[in-house]
Parts: sequence; structure tokens; C-alpha cells
Amino acid sequence: MILNLPNVLTLSRVAVIPVFVGSFFLAGDVANWLALGLFVAAGLTDYFDGFFARRRAQSSDFGKFLDPIADKLLVATALLMLAGFGRIAGVAIVAAAIILLREIVISGLREYLGGLNVSVPVSKLAKWKTTVQMLAIGVLIVGSAGPKDVPVVLIGEVLLWIAAVLTVITGYDYMRAGLKHILGREDEASAGGAAE
Repeated sequence: MILNLPNVLTLSRVAVIPVFVGSFFLAGDVANWLALGLFVAAGLTDYFDGFFARRRAQSSDFGKFLDPIADKLLVATALLMLAGFGRIAGVAIVAAAIILLREIVISGLREYLGGLNVSVPVSKLAKWKTTVQMLAIGVLIVGSAGPKDVPVVLIGEVLLWIAAVLTVITGYDYMRAGLKHILGREDEASAGGAAE
């Protein structure tokens, strides 16, 4: 069933993205807090769609397909909007680029491995990476609208770099696990060709 509660929550995460983008074009500090509220609400749907899918045994192929896409759309959109509006600047853009590139590479790897009926489970470190990444993005969304005596932007950039480092580590782990399957298939194909 496509329209079960977990899938509706996942779809809502995609649906909020245009509103989230629009909030960046509003003026004033309230706009930053509105963008944060939308981002947090979208992030919460990520937790609850998985929670309800497990609790109600409503896991579906559609949900498994859409959930990671919704996550990546939200993160990519947030990073692009932050960069576009100068809230990620200078060398911090490199951290954002690392995060985006890793997501693209791992998505391609997962798609390929899915064709082989091989799944790569999410590690605990990858969950920590996601948590730090979302926290960094949230802090950077608030940016200059945060408390004046707190270096909000600096905190956000430090968290973004921590997320980027964790991104590289977890990306390497996924690539190493995935390449074992890919190279194993190529070795089997070569051995089969040699036997003929």
C-alpha cells in the first residue's frame, strides 16, 4: 500500500522543500527561524516514518525507495540554499561539497548493489554522521539570527567539518564493502570466461 502513514510522512518531507526554499527569500531574523522550523519538522518526519513503519509493520518497497531520496533532497537543498545565500562561505563550502559528493557516490553504489540483491546496512557511525550533519545545517540556517553573544556561524561551520570528516570515513567504509561485491563479481566473470 503506497499511502500508508510512513509513506505519507516521507512524502511530506519532499513536499515541504519548496516552502523551505521560499523561506530563504523572506527578510528578517524570523525567516531564519521559520526555515529552521521547517527543516526540523522535515527531519522529524524522517524519524517517525521509520518508527511507524517498524511499529505498524508497514514497510514497503515504495517507502524503501523514497525515504533515502527524500533525505538527500532535503540535505542537498539546504546546503545549496545556505551556500547560495552566503551562510556557508569560504573554505566551509568544501565541507558542504564533500557531503554532497559522498551522497551522490553512495547513492550510485547502493543502486548498483541493489541490482545484485546486496544491501549495505547503515552503520552506527553513519547515524552519528547524519545527526551531526543535520545539527550543523540547522545551526547554519539560524546563522546571524541566533543569540548575539554566541558564535552561531562558527559553531555551525565546525559541526559541518565534523560531519564532512565522518562523511569521508563512512563513505570509505561503504565503498570498501561495496567494492568487495563488485570486484568479486568481476573475478567470477573472468574465471567463467577463462573456463570457457
